[in-house]
Amino acid sequence: AATAPGKKITARLKRTLPVRGPQAPTLSELMRWYCLNTNTHGCRRIVVSRGRLRRLLWILLTLSAVGLILWQCAELLMNYYSASVSVTVQFQKLPFPAVTICNINPYKYSAMKEYLSELDKETKKALETFYGFSEGKSKVRRSVDEWNSTGSEFFQQIPLLKVEDFSRMATDLHSGQKRKIEGSVFHKDSSIVNSGDSNDIIGFQLCDANNSSDCALYTFSSGVNAIQEWYKLHYMNIMAQIPLETKEKLSYSADDLLLTCFFDGLSCDKRHFTRFHHPLHGNCYTFNSGENGTILSTSTGGSEYGLQVVLYIDEADYNPFLVTSTGAKIIVHDQNEYPFIEDIGTEIETAAATSIGMHFTRSRKLSKPYSDCTETGADIPVENLYNKSYSLQICLHSCFQKAMVQSCGCAQYAQPLPAGAEYCNYKKNPNWMYCYYRLHEKFVKEQLGCQQICKDACSFKEWALTTSIAQWPSAVSEDWMLRVLSWDKGQKLNKKLNKTDLANLMVFYKDLNERFISENPANTLVILLSNFGGQLGLWMSCSVVCVIEIVEVFFIDSLSIVMRRQWQKAKKWWNDRKRGSSGKAPQASDVERQGHDNPVCIDEDLPTFTTALRLPLPQDSPLPRTPPPNYSTLRLETAFTEQLPDTLELGQH
Repeated sequence: AATAPGKKITARLKRTLPVRGPQAPTLSELMRWYCLNTNTHGCRRIVVSRGRLRRLLWILLTLSAVGLILWQCAELLMNYYSASVSVTVQFQKLPFPAVTICNINPYKYSAMKEYLSELDKETKKALETFYGFSEGKSKVRRSVDEWNSTGSEFFQQIPLLKVEDFSRMATDLHSGQKRKIEGSVFHKDSSIVNSGDSNDIIGFQLCDANNSSDCALYTFSSGVNAIQEWYKLHYMNIMAQIPLETKEKLSYSADDLLLTCFFDGLSCDKRHFTRFHHPLHGNCYTFNSGENGTILSTSTGGSEYGLQVVLYIDEADYNPFLVTSTGAKIIVHDQNEYPFIEDIGTEIETAAATSIGMHFTRSRKLSKPYSDCTETGADIPVENLYNKSYSLQICLHSCFQKAMVQSCGCAQYAQPLPAGAEYCNYKKNPNWMYCYYRLHEKFVKEQLGCQQICKDACSFKEWALTTSIAQWPSAVSEDWMLRVLSWDKGQKLNKKLNKTDLANLMVFYKDLNERFISENPANTLVILLSNFGGQLGLWMSCSVVCVIEIVEVFFIDSLSIVMRRQWQKAKKWWNDRKRGSSGKAPQASDVERQGHDNPVCIDEDLPTFTTALRLPLPQDSPLPRTPPPNYSTLRLETAFTEQLPDTLELGQH
């Protein structure tokens, strides 16, 4: 039967017309088609330019333009994640911050003597032995034998040592025996005057309770620092065993600390202060803590409209070995922040009026991807032990305390207790001092990982302080002022006040300018896309449609061609394997059909002349010859508006 004329013409077109566009069989043909049809002029000029030199110049120009685009777009992306800082100043009524006040001496020495009597006795003996110090007696050094007769558990567990300079020999001042120092030596130098013998270095040795050979020696060039550090270690051990209720009674009450109080020109009293107990500073009192839901504010700047208090320090009841300065410590902070007095507290002198002027600043940083800060601390894997809003200091202290509990089995006394833990003491944790010093050394060297885990807070408030000091009371007003204050407190003090027992404190806003510092994105998504479009248009005369075209040709179509070729290879391999396994030689009809089918065209893909030349010929068959013309095609004349040239020639014959 004769083949339908329409199908014959379609087959002929397939054999003669070149394949273009996404259906091109090879990547080179696809790239050529793209360069001839794309809107980017550089690629087109590479194909249509005549002469190697001109084509080479267009290749260089096009590649340079692509490099510039990539460079500029990378700069735009990096600038997209940058932030600009804006400062806003507002003049308005400002909330007054919380002001926490602590006596430098945490507990009344008269009330603590029964707990510290043994420690104080041994400290005095050490001072007498080392330096000939004696209360009410001549400064004659005691012999080691005398000391041995009055030894106690303090020196037995952690004895003080006299270390010979430039050697590893030390004399145990408790037993009088010399021994060689093993392990690490940590020397904490100081500018304080050294002992009489320049070769005498005082220190103490901490050893692992489970391994006596694992020790660390801590030395001080100043005997003052050595004895103070040694005293504080045993002091913390004693305080860790005293119940919190008892310690609150041993410290100062609000009536003891506060003599007078004024805020914003009005009188105030202890009801405006909230007590909280600090492990190292005893009872501290916070003005305007906000616990009752009310936060005081001020609408006028100046010292007369801030907080004014007169503090009773009571220097005579100070612990002589624990603290060496007199006065109070204060810290200005937000109501939701924990007051880290030991870290950033400001000391207030006695017999002086201290004025602290404040400038209020609120800061807001952008979180990821602009900076590595945290909004609330919920994403930080460290438990907040302080029950206050997140801060970097809270995270660091909580992280160290958690590591202390895990490594040493108990908690360090100066920080809050984790759930289920207890403070370290000799009775239950004989190894805690050595463990604490080792752990603290790792913390300082950033080996615990706390500095890597903890992040800055994105939002915080800051009060910049300016401090000035004046003599107070003046010589002309000292007499009557002390008499009046003694009269006001006479019922409780039962003695005349001395100006060295008093401290005058004023905390106020210098102005009501609230500064708000915020970070804003330097670029938005709209600006980023506009910049991308400008770069593409400038260097490649390209638009969004051009970008879509590039993605389609270089990724989708190129991948399609590669996958098509791989599929044809796999299919051919599978067919050859099937024939080989069956042992049947290929039939002539199969060879003929395989030879005359274009393997690079699938379904309706049009072949090219180049691919047609690569078609395999059937084996054992004559070369294909030109078939005779089919004169029945003359009847297709009515199907075309113009007669085909080959049919025209046939008609003439």
